[in-house]
Amino acid sequence: MQDIRLDLQAHCPGEESSGQGLLCVQVLTFATGCVLTPPPRKMASPWTFIFVCGLLAATLVQATLSPPAVLSLGPEVIKEKLTQELKNHNAVSILQQLPLLSAMREEPAGGIPFLGNVVNTIMNHITWLKVTSANVLQLQVQPSGDGQELMIKIPLDMVAGLNTPLVKSIVEIHMEAEAQAIIQLESSEEGHNRLILTNCLTSQGGLHISLLRKLTFLANFLTDKVMGFLVPALPKMVKSELCPVIKAAFEDMYADLLRLVRVPVSLTFNHLEFDLLSLAINSSVIQLNLRAKLSDSQGKVTNWFNDSLVSLTVPTLDSAPFSLIVRQDVVNSVVAALLSPEELAVLLDYVLPKLAHQLKSSIKPISEKAADQLGPTQIVKIFTQDTPVLLLSKGNANVAQRIVFEVFATNEARCPLFTLGIEASSEAQFYTEGDRLMLNLNNIRSDRIYLMNSGIGLFNADFLEDIITEILDSILLPNENGKLRPGILISIVKALGFEEVACSLTDDALVLTPVYS
Repeated sequence: MQDIRLDLQAHCPGEESSGQGLLCVQVLTFATGCVLTPPPRKMASPWTFIFVCGLLAATLVQATLSPPAVLSLGPEVIKEKLTQELKNHNAVSILQQLPLLSAMREEPAGGIPFLGNVVNTIMNHITWLKVTSANVLQLQVQPSGDGQELMIKIPLDMVAGLNTPLVKSIVEIHMEAEAQAIIQLESSEEGHNRLILTNCLTSQGGLHISLLRKLTFLANFLTDKVMGFLVPALPKMVKSELCPVIKAAFEDMYADLLRLVRVPVSLTFNHLEFDLLSLAINSSVIQLNLRAKLSDSQGKVTNWFNDSLVSLTVPTLDSAPFSLIVRQDVVNSVVAALLSPEELAVLLDYVLPKLAHQLKSSIKPISEKAADQLGPTQIVKIFTQDTPVLLLSKGNANVAQRIVFEVFATNEARCPLFTLGIEASSEAQFYTEGDRLMLNLNNIRSDRIYLMNSGIGLFNADFLEDIITEILDSILLPNENGKLRPGILISIVKALGFEEVACSLTDDALVLTPVYS
């Protein structure tokens, strides 16, 4: 944020008045980032100071601060990332190793002695009982509570084999269960928040146990009792054996998302880096608010971006799996980093002879002598001053820049015939190729031309507008588009499982979403 200096002479007491002036400076500097300079003289009433500082602070507190960028992750991305992490943590293998038989033996007999004997009798007729096949079915992610939490549902499908002398073949028991957990935000004492997974358990409504095929009366009696013991035992096993795996998988998913966010974005000789600023859960979307910094080729930070009063409208995801929304001032700095100020010198008659002839014809009415001095080695110099400014509006973008334009009669001339200042603008077209963001400049316009220096007398610079615009379109734009041609790799697209990215513009941001079917 640009420094702002406020004159508090009419409102705040000086340094000699019990430190209240210093307090006002500290409060307002903390709230706004402004630099405040209180005068040394004393005020008549401290109540004026209190009223003004309170009014300013209240106004600033009510203002909405916007992050430099927002990464919104929909339920599809969360589901796919967590599914992959469950595979990485061998969740299926954990299910296949559930200690079904020992868990059944540990189930209480309800305080009735003869039930304990029944359990022991049944257990004595079981040679072994274990999970022979297991699958983690498609996860579900949905809002929970007031929309500030997410519920993860993980359906489990298992087949257990039971071996008993009562039946010659293996008895197969089909078991369906559903593990559930809550994703919520946890805040630290410092005010930072992070995503955590809590309340992992197995819902009774998702528990179904049945035989895959009918057996004899005695075998059915035995398996019915076994299934009855599994009803309370299975949820406890899932909670004790699988829930720690689910939690570890979620923590690794969260760490991987933060790592993806922090991958530097290459901008030729510069880098743009994002980092987590804060988190929010809105309905079924996890929103990562990001800070950003721009670094040069030496790693020196040239620009920091944090929460700001600069507006940022965050569009809803609708059906998109994710979106990356980048605030206008960050996009502007990216364009400026790609189009750094430079000087172009062109032998116009050699490179663009037609334009050289038109320039000579345009100068002739101003000064016939100057036009005659233009030889085969005439040079046009174009300086781009400062950095370009990107202006966004919904669906459209323009780049404005200041240019110095000089014409030298020959390559040996030390002084130009004249020097012009130009305020130019170009249409900026954002588009994508695969997972790269592309930018191309078109239709440059000379919005204002003024005479800065002249060795041929005073003249109206607007008289040269057409030829100068043509020269800029033929020299400056191809050079700038050459710098922009490599595009910007958006690595997070493929990292989240997509091949292509699409872009759109709002009034205050660039929006990137994956191309999906």
